[in-house]
Amino acid sequence: MDLPHPVAPSRRRLLFLAHRIPYPPEKGEKIRAWHMLDHLANHWEVDLGCLVDDRADLDHLPVLRSRCAAVEWRMTGSRAQAAVRSLLQFRPGRPLSLGWFHDASLAAWVRDGVAAGRWDAALAYSSSMAPYLLEARGLRRVLDMVDVDSEKWRAYAAGGRSPMRPVWAREARTLLAFERRAAREFDRTLFVSAEEAGRFAEIAPDLADRLDHVDNGVDTARFDPAIRHPNPFAGGPPALVFTGTMDYRPNVEAVRWFAEAVMPLLAARIAAPAFHIVGANPVPSVRALADRPGVHVTGPVPDVRPYIAHAAVSVAPLRIARGIQNKVLEAMAMARPVVASPEAFEGVRAVPGRDLLVARGATETAARIADVLDGAHPALGAAGRRAMTEGHDWSATLRRLDPILSADSAPLAGHRARSAAMEPL
Repeated sequence: MDLPHPVAPSRRRLLFLAHRIPYPPEKGEKIRAWHMLDHLANHWEVDLGCLVDDRADLDHLPVLRSRCAAVEWRMTGSRAQAAVRSLLQFRPGRPLSLGWFHDASLAAWVRDGVAAGRWDAALAYSSSMAPYLLEARGLRRVLDMVDVDSEKWRAYAAGGRSPMRPVWAREARTLLAFERRAAREFDRTLFVSAEEAGRFAEIAPDLADRLDHVDNGVDTARFDPAIRHPNPFAGGPPALVFTGTMDYRPNVEAVRWFAEAVMPLLAARIAAPAFHIVGANPVPSVRALADRPGVHVTGPVPDVRPYIAHAAVSVAPLRIARGIQNKVLEAMAMARPVVASPEAFEGVRAVPGRDLLVARGATETAARIADVLDGAHPALGAAGRRAMTEGHDWSATLRRLDPILSADSAPLAGHRARSAAMEPL
């Protein structure tokens, strides 16, 4: 446990709560959390409270300590342990995901800090961390919900089967109720894009004036086409690349669909492309795709940039997607042609046909990829890079965060909307 550094009187004090340690920023939820924290540490004395699900991530604590006044972390244990914890805290009306990310000692640390007046403001990253601050008073509270997570569970249920379908339907229903409650309790609730904030406003129109958004960004200096990378494909056929964590269901469904529905349509080409699935933790159904002609599964790689840099096309054929897809931003920042589904394109500040190609269904997706391979869109990569530097560089997107968290914006006095249906969490 780290003791907080002395706080300079001129510096405002911020509590930043994250459901996963926000470093290293190698996957979506950590990328956004890290860049937010790193930005805020320029103006605030930041105390970080976070959960850790992989002991290897503890090696990165020195980086976080270099940016934070204090780092308070707790191990969540294995997935099985988290699942048991979630079930032990089950009760009617409570989303299972809240129990998954609950730690009693971290909650006590937050309560003690709030009671002592340690912080001027707090940011809870994801709805899973909102319960730690629901009862907090005397400081400005901002919730970065990121995505409307309940919509993801609703989509799972719509396309699922028993026995999980009713479980996912229940999670969608109970999580939406909690999301509404949290948005009512916090002074401001953020989303990853204007489109995502608009979707929540459609679901909860009474809360529309409490919502805002901070777009996801991309590190255009790191994802820069001018940086040279070794070719991981060893001069093979044109490479189609998908990047992402490969135990995440939307990614799993996307690559399975692409391998099974799109790749056969491209196999008849004289120079048939190869499909490379690049990302950690491939589940068995993903690993099995490597048995198909032209499909390669890398597993974890130390750096995804060489795979993007030498891709003929970066593909993002997601059919379930919330928010802004980092894989799309990163490939466009590296000036690679991108073919994305409408779901993966949502929230991206770019023009289809000029900056990237958007395709629906297997036939159209294969046709757009074939067009790129045939040289039909020579300016696509440069246009995509330009769209990212102008619209998605983190230095620009995070400017919206500063006034939202400003200490000059006082908490909403006495705001405590409750009903008999709202049980304490």
